[in-house]
Amino acid sequence: MTVLLKDAIKPNLMQTLEGNAALIHAGPFANIAQGNNSIIADKVAMKLADYVVTESGFAADLGAEKFMDIICRYGGFAPSAVVITCTMRALKMHGGLPMDPELLKAENNVALEKGCENLAKQIENMKFFGIPVVVTINRFAFDRETEIEIVRQAAVAAGAEDAVPINVHALGGDGGQEAAEVIKAAADRGGTFRFLYPLEASIKEKIEIIATKIYGADGVDYLPEAEAKIKLFTDQGLDKLPLCMAKTHLSLSHDPALKGRPRGFRVPIRDIRPATGAATSTRCWARCAPCPAWPSARRRSTSTSIPRPAASRACSKEGRTSKPQRPGRRGPAKTGAAARASCGRAAARAVPVAGAVSGADRAMALFRDRRNG
Repeated sequence: MTVLLKDAIKPNLMQTLEGNAALIHAGPFANIAQGNNSIIADKVAMKLADYVVTESGFAADLGAEKFMDIICRYGGFAPSAVVITCTMRALKMHGGLPMDPELLKAENNVALEKGCENLAKQIENMKFFGIPVVVTINRFAFDRETEIEIVRQAAVAAGAEDAVPINVHALGGDGGQEAAEVIKAAADRGGTFRFLYPLEASIKEKIEIIATKIYGADGVDYLPEAEAKIKLFTDQGLDKLPLCMAKTHLSLSHDPALKGRPRGFRVPIRDIRPATGAATSTRCWARCAPCPAWPSARRRSTSTSIPRPAASRACSKEGRTSKPQRPGRRGPAKTGAAARASCGRAAARAVPVAGAVSGADRAMALFRDRRNG
């Protein structure tokens, strides 16, 4: 296993259909893990490109929050902007329509406007981190201009810089040109990045900040096992680690049946465990009930998830690096969703990073020669 991992630590350099470089490295799900690719891949990319987009799994309440509070702390970078991507079908589903493809394609402005509450909350979540937010609308052939305008107005009213339709699936890079210009302008302008919580906060304080601010809960309830472990890990000095919540990606709440922007709920915390490996991966896990499959020595448990119209991207400005104080810095985040769930990405402006990976420059030169040749 050690021999295999010796090679697995190196990011995979691939390319898109249009010849752009893509680094593929790791891919844990954000409902049961931190939901982002490796810090190594991000640093290699920021060393070699002017702007970097890195995916944060599911939506802004999951992968993007963990990107900001965990990855950026240990990576030593910060986002310059966030991109949240949505679809009409996902918004209509959050507006109360069932998961029926034909119903979700049909015009229903009442459901769309109601579902925009989910998008507004995702925008609010990202603005907690002090950086500008751009919304992109993943446009399908059956989407209408009136629907685009409804989403644009709702996004801007919620605090987004703009909401721009994209047609990259049909047109490739040309279908995202307008959005790219808007995102670049937001990333160049940047903001003042800040974490959601300080590491000095207690385990319960961190859980409650995430649950109330990001999920929109009224509060948190702790099951006996979670109470006992919080006391144990606090006594062991493990309470000053960042927190990685395991919950459903199908709702902002812990309950996958609660769509849109749920209110008036409390988050039950079922279990907590520390991940005390290398310094760059140290964190505490808190598990909501119910959760998606999370195997343990004694049983398998379930965790909760959310389909939504948001994920997140972040852009990091050149030179905005900092030592992992456990605070850090990075790039923009994108939130995307189909009728099932949303997916996040973070776009980071190139940051010079020393000693990223041996041979990365040679690999990139070879990549460019093949693309141009």
